[in-house]
Amino acid sequence: MSKFLKIFAPAASGTAGVLALAYVMADQFVVDVPAPIREAIAVAPAVAQEVAPAAAEPAAAEAPVVLAEAAAPAQEGGYGLGRAALPEEVAAWNTDIRPDGQGLPVGSGDVYTGEEVFVERCSMCHGEFGEAVGRWPVLAGGHGSLSDKDPVKTIGSYWPYLSTVYDYVQRAMPFGDAQSLTADETYAITAYLLYVNDQVGDDFVLSNETFADVKLPNEANFYMDDRAEVEMPVFVRPDICMENCKDTVEITMHASNLDVTPGDTTDNEPAAEPAAAEAPAAEPAAEPAAEPAAEAVAAEEAALDPALVEAGAGVFRKCASCHKVGEGARNATGPQLNGIIGRAIGSVEGFNYSGPFKSLHDAGEVWTTARLTSFLANPRSDIFGTRMSFAGLRDAGDIDAVIAYLQSVSQ
Repeated sequence: MSKFLKIFAPAASGTAGVLALAYVMADQFVVDVPAPIREAIAVAPAVAQEVAPAAAEPAAAEAPVVLAEAAAPAQEGGYGLGRAALPEEVAAWNTDIRPDGQGLPVGSGDVYTGEEVFVERCSMCHGEFGEAVGRWPVLAGGHGSLSDKDPVKTIGSYWPYLSTVYDYVQRAMPFGDAQSLTADETYAITAYLLYVNDQVGDDFVLSNETFADVKLPNEANFYMDDRAEVEMPVFVRPDICMENCKDTVEITMHASNLDVTPGDTTDNEPAAEPAAAEAPAAEPAAEPAAEPAAEAVAAEEAALDPALVEAGAGVFRKCASCHKVGEGARNATGPQLNGIIGRAIGSVEGFNYSGPFKSLHDAGEVWTTARLTSFLANPRSDIFGTRMSFAGLRDAGDIDAVIAYLQSVSQ
């Protein structure tokens, strides 16, 4: 026992001493270091700065500081921390762009340059036409979709001001390499985004001088928050009733009757179907009408020019990021295109079409060569409201080649 005490006692006392010293030093440094110790351990600041001399500290300053919830009051002459920001430093952060164009740098950019920069710096996330890759944001399309169950909020369908586009691209893009674009590149990308949203033509040039002339289509639907004046007086009244508001309360329906509560189905089973004998005699089945798709295919079937098909395969690269063809093709950003000639518009199983396509499907419209030619020339004009952001093929030969290629992979 004595041997144990000879070993344990010194070790325990030494440990206790170290812990006590650590506690005292930590407590003093966190709360306030007494003047004698502060003078003994004073070190030179990392960055020397000229500051106004601080007033002599009263003796009470050596008492422990009590943290308060309110901010410390301002002290004349400051606290000796930091310095005033230089005008150059303020200017480096002052880069916001206002709706009226205030804050824009001098510069310009055209649609074609914007397409090149966008494909190189932005398309890996947003697609070559703003259609988005994976779960990255969609930047184009969505016209007329704000009243849908799943609205597509893009620059052309939802955003109020072009300044928001420029400011965000300039400040935060490309992802992972923010603020690496020049002013001219940002103007060009913004011009291209206007183009794929069908707001400008392909010859448009955006600059600090033409910027304020561009108005996005949804700007008028944004207004100042007026709930305090409009909604609050109506829905939050000072005389609102909180108890005994009605003389009697009558239960008119149970959740089980509405079939929204899971459980025993004995109380809310549907009424039995009428006996088969009571059902009216079935009308004789009418002769099935000829399939419009089959008729379209038969009318347009012709030998395909191998050279035209090969050229179409090259042009189709512009479409391949959204549409798949060939064996095992599946829906992507757009529906798969196997057998499109003669197929009912908006009929690919499993693809969520926009409203205009659903209307055409319900009307029995079919993809014929003529209809597809018109659509490929200017998709957003041919089917207004389509979510497809591709601006179209300018060359009629390219359109013929793509259609020939689609016919070849569908056979």
